[in-house]
Amino acid sequence: MKAKHSHSLIRLVGPLVLIFSLAVSLWVVSSPADAVSSASTSKPPSFVARLRPLLLAKMQELSVPGAIVYVNDPGQGTWTTSLGTRSEAPGAPMQVRSYMRVGSITKTFTATVILQLVDQHKLGLDDPVSTYLSHVPNGMHITIRELLNMTSGLFSYTEDLGFEKQAWGTDPFKVWTPQELLAIAYKHPPDFPPGEGWHYNNTNYILLGLLIEQRTHLSLEQAFQHYLFEPLDMHQTSVPSRTSAAIPDPHPRGYSLLLPGRTQPVDATGWNPSWGWAAGSAISTVHDLKIWAKALATGQLLSAKTQQERLEWVPQSSPFRYGLGMMNAVGFLGHTGQLPGFQSSMFYRPKDGATMIVLVNLDAAPNGSTPADILAFGVIYNALFA
Repeated sequence: MKAKHSHSLIRLVGPLVLIFSLAVSLWVVSSPADAVSSASTSKPPSFVARLRPLLLAKMQELSVPGAIVYVNDPGQGTWTTSLGTRSEAPGAPMQVRSYMRVGSITKTFTATVILQLVDQHKLGLDDPVSTYLSHVPNGMHITIRELLNMTSGLFSYTEDLGFEKQAWGTDPFKVWTPQELLAIAYKHPPDFPPGEGWHYNNTNYILLGLLIEQRTHLSLEQAFQHYLFEPLDMHQTSVPSRTSAAIPDPHPRGYSLLLPGRTQPVDATGWNPSWGWAAGSAISTVHDLKIWAKALATGQLLSAKTQQERLEWVPQSSPFRYGLGMMNAVGFLGHTGQLPGFQSSMFYRPKDGATMIVLVNLDAAPNGSTPADILAFGVIYNALFA
């Protein structure tokens, strides 16, 4: 299957093709302060002495104000820490318990609820989308599976240049409806016939969000709470209502360099994330993502058969493969996320429980690379797991 990759800078995902690249900073910040979690009362694992300076140096190189890091290296121990600052103001250290926007990690929530509905026989993976949603162009030939694994061929609304300029430039506080987002996507021809290519696509997950609401008779926020967050005791994770741009306290300021041509970071903390909705608007903490990373990768909420379906990977030319709302990066399963102000990377290795979670309050480094992904794979993975 030929893979088609986006050339748009903003895709609600940290592009893992950049994970192993070296970033070159174009603007200078002071060295991040090192603030260790107050919950870390025992002696830190031996790898911390080597890993901490590597992370701090890479943060400096990528101009990252602050980061929250969780590492589980089986046999050596676990480490949770905060590094750097929660704002550009000096003397404001990042806090481990901070709430962060997690971007496309939201897709793992959306996909998991869809797969639970498959287990409940409320829909089928190979059902045409038109069985449930009549307005989708060529929907009789696009399956639910193809929405999940990014092979539908639909155009991604986030690649529309007019949308980019409005959502991250002229009107970042706008409250978007799913119907408005789909209307933008439907103005464009498909990227390829269904099943004949691969292209990372946010339109797919807006449709899946609507499908969840239709089949559960719940709002997306309520469905996530009922199917995911309550069963796993993830009380610090939510999808805000579309009208809300609030983040629970404590939270850092989030800084954006996403819009093409932007050379100085802009405070994007209060920008409305409704344009991400089921594709990218969730908020969480490192505490809850530790729970979710394992549950997601091991299929805790799914039948064994459906989890196996989830792990059927679409071949890619880049260092990762994509399944049903999940990435496989050198044996680590999870997802990345990127939206204005924040970038995230969450991965768990089922064979031994190794885990890497990185949350940062900068969406893109000055050279366009995704900082949380580089801290996770370019630093932590290379130092401990490669």
